[in-house]
Amino acid sequence: MKYALYTGCTAKESTPELLKSTLEVAKVLGIEIEILEEASCCGAGHLQDFDEFLGYVLNARNICLAEKRGLKLVTLCNTCQLMLENTKIKLDSDEELRKKVNEKLKEVGYEYKGESKIQHFLYAILEDIGLDEIAKYVKKPLNSKIAPFYGCHIIKPSKTHDADNLNESSHNPDSIEKLIKVLSGEPVDYESKIKCCGFHVDLQNEKISKTLSKNAIEDALNHNAQFMVTPCPLCHLNLETKQIKNKEKLPILHLPQLIGLAFGIDEEKLGLNHNLSL
Repeated sequence: MKYALYTGCTAKESTPELLKSTLEVAKVLGIEIEILEEASCCGAGHLQDFDEFLGYVLNARNICLAEKRGLKLVTLCNTCQLMLENTKIKLDSDEELRKKVNEKLKEVGYEYKGESKIQHFLYAILEDIGLDEIAKYVKKPLNSKIAPFYGCHIIKPSKTHDADNLNESSHNPDSIEKLIKVLSGEPVDYESKIKCCGFHVDLQNEKISKTLSKNAIEDALNHNAQFMVTPCPLCHLNLETKQIKNKEKLPILHLPQLIGLAFGIDEEKLGLNHNLSL
C-alpha cells in the first residue's frame, strides 16, 4: 500500500505534529508514504476568489504529481481535500476547461488525465485498511469520552464528497465515531460536531470565529467529552488558539494522534508536545 501524500501548507508549518503523527500511524499500518514535496498550495478558496482559473491550473498540477507516480492522492486537510476534489470534478466534467488547463500545464511539462483518486487520510485508511484490521493494532485502549469534530469541508458539499468519503451523510456522519469505537473509546454525540469552527472567517470577523469555536468546545464539554478530535488542521488551529482566549479546557487532538495513542506510539513521535491544549 502506497500513497502520494499532499501535506498542504498547514501540516508542514503551523501543525507539524499532524504530519509527524500521520507518518507514524502509516508505518504501523504498513502504508508507504511518498510526500509530494514539489506540490504547491491549494489556494484554500482565497486564491479561487481572486483567480478561479489559476486555482484549477495549480491544483491540476498537484494532481498530476500523483498521476505521474500512479498513486492515490491522499490529503490531511479538509480544505485541501475540497479544493483538489473540486478541481478533479470540474476538469473531468468540462472538456473545454480541461483543454485550457492542459495548455498551461504543458508549459511546465504536465498533462492532467484524471487518473488519480483523491481522498482524505481518514477515508483512505477506512477504505484500504478497514476497521477490523485497524483494531488489530490497538495496544492502549483509549477508554475515554471523545468528541469528534468533522469541520465543514470534509463532508460538505455532499455532491462533491459522496464518491470519496464512502457516501457518508453530510448531516449525520459517523466514520470518526466508528474509528473511536475500534480504538476502544466512547464517541460523544453532540450537535456541534458538524458545525463550522470559524477558521475561514477569522480575518474578517474574529468575534464570530471566537464564538463558533467557543460554542463547539462548550457543547462537547456539556456532553462530558474528555477529548476532542478533528481530521482538519485548520479546525485544530482555530479551536486550540481560541480555546486559550476563551479559557476553556479541552484537549484537542489531530486524528492520527488519537489513532497513534491507541496504537501505543510514543507521545514525542506523535508530536503531542506541539499541542497547545495539552
